[in-house]
Amino acid sequence: MASLAPSPPREAFLLSLLTHCREPSQLSAFHSNKTRRAIPKISCNASKNDSKHQTPKTTDAKTSKFDRRNMLIGLGGLYGAATTLGGGPAAIAKPTSPDVTQCGLASVEDKGKSMTLDCCPPKPSQFVDFKLPKSYGHNLKIRPAAHLVDKTYIEKYNKALSLMKALPDSDPRSFAQQAKVHCAYCNGGYHQAGLPDLDFQVHGSWLFFPFHRAYLYFYERILGSLINDPTFAIPYWNWDHPDGMVMPTFFNDQNSPFFDVNRDQNHLPPTVMDHTYDGPAKEHHMPYDEQIKQNLTIMYKAMVANAKTPEMFLGAPYRQGDPPGTQPGSLEVQPHGTIHNWVGNPKPNTPFWEDMGNFYSAGRDPIFYAHHANVDRTWSIWKTLSPKNKDFKDKDFLNSYFYFFDENAQPVRISVRDCLSSRKMGYDYQPMDLPWLRSRPNPFGRVRKAPRRILNKVFSGVKNAVAADNPPVTSFPQPLNKVIWTNIPRPIKLRSKKEKEDEEEVLIIEVESKGDVYSKFDVYVNDEDETPSKENRSQTEYAGSFVNVPHKHRHGDAGNVMSTTVKFGLTDLMEDLGADDDEGIDVTFVPRTGTESVVIKDVRIEFLN
Repeated sequence: MASLAPSPPREAFLLSLLTHCREPSQLSAFHSNKTRRAIPKISCNASKNDSKHQTPKTTDAKTSKFDRRNMLIGLGGLYGAATTLGGGPAAIAKPTSPDVTQCGLASVEDKGKSMTLDCCPPKPSQFVDFKLPKSYGHNLKIRPAAHLVDKTYIEKYNKALSLMKALPDSDPRSFAQQAKVHCAYCNGGYHQAGLPDLDFQVHGSWLFFPFHRAYLYFYERILGSLINDPTFAIPYWNWDHPDGMVMPTFFNDQNSPFFDVNRDQNHLPPTVMDHTYDGPAKEHHMPYDEQIKQNLTIMYKAMVANAKTPEMFLGAPYRQGDPPGTQPGSLEVQPHGTIHNWVGNPKPNTPFWEDMGNFYSAGRDPIFYAHHANVDRTWSIWKTLSPKNKDFKDKDFLNSYFYFFDENAQPVRISVRDCLSSRKMGYDYQPMDLPWLRSRPNPFGRVRKAPRRILNKVFSGVKNAVAADNPPVTSFPQPLNKVIWTNIPRPIKLRSKKEKEDEEEVLIIEVESKGDVYSKFDVYVNDEDETPSKENRSQTEYAGSFVNVPHKHRHGDAGNVMSTTVKFGLTDLMEDLGADDDEGIDVTFVPRTGTESVVIKDVRIEFLN
């Protein structure tokens, strides 16, 4: 048994200094727009990316992080004191973890008012470290596709969930406490160990997949123990297959424990789901075949075209001292985020969704666990699609950890390194066909036999009719209160096949938005239409979307303003458009919902290996 203790005061003090460090360029942004931050941060010596393809302005996951060692050297005596005490740069760069001894009230926004709620599971004083099963890989539990389960399975799951819901709310194994886990980890309940002014957040970074895998692992073990069946496995909602693109019917049984009243009543079976859901105010129902086709295209984008590197799929690094995760992976953004809000129940005249539509309440809906079982399944599938699709080997990734209660109500600490293989953890998924692998989109122009794209040659002074009515944006930040477009120069063109395999050309967009609002906008490259429609999302020109599932930080900017960076792959897109030799690209931003407070801070092209 091990006891919980906060980080040493010396490390906490040094790390707290690091969290107040900002790039000189960010300081300039503060002075030009004082609504962003209340207090300017300390300027630091930023680390540089020496990639030959790097553009001068660089603030991605690797380059926006300041060099901790340079910062400490700059502090002189403080750095010397740290090394004298056995610290130094190696001691500063650390994996991140929650301080579960100091869980606080989370906050949510309802009808324009902020309210607090207790999301905290019981506080453990001692814990055991998780150990993988000795016989892993053998006698695997198989998680079934929800749309294929039979009556016997549903009865067993019904009994297990009924018993879980019957436990006292104070029991860490109870359904009420299981729901609180997601709230505490995702809505500002926990802060980072040793850093009380920084929230611990498992979304928007490389922690997204391993956290949810561990979360479901213990949830599943508790259910199995309640019916004395260690082979019990939870179902996965197979929303990446046409047969699974409706809400599993047994979840809609009002006389069962699977039912949740806080779901959008317009999306109950047999309504086909929309992987690019724009929200209730702008909902547009497509014909069945077209919706299925579009959903499969979105899956291809999330799993292949926009997932060429670990950072693009898993999310960016998130280390101790970093602000809450702001660089999500491709699948986390869409369809993971859009499905959350498609299921959740929107409250009229508010930016508020329940239960699935908000991080604080998502775990209250039993379908959440089936949804995330499929998210977990996609992680395993992604690693089979290409030899390049591998997990991070960074020790800060592998050594980050979380706490959960197991089937014996025992607190367990589990590290990311223990969550990399579902088979090693003792379970796998029922195999299903992957039709989205055959759903690479086609260029819109090829279908219409029209010019391939708008060629707004801004730099040569040539403008077409569209440009005259809607001139290009030439500088950022820009509010997204209407459709805007810009032309971005490409740092390099006509790359060889090997160069493309070694480095992915990536469109990087920095966004500022309100965290407690469901906000979404689409991004198109070289699209012919001034305002691309929903139907255009099945075409090559659609690069992807920015999606925010409502949540609120306990600490952070006034008004819950958050910064997020999204990445879209360009290599396949430019090839399919026949635009490999183009000097630049036209990028169109189309607001869809909740973008009144959205600001496009920066747009650029970089290359990720």
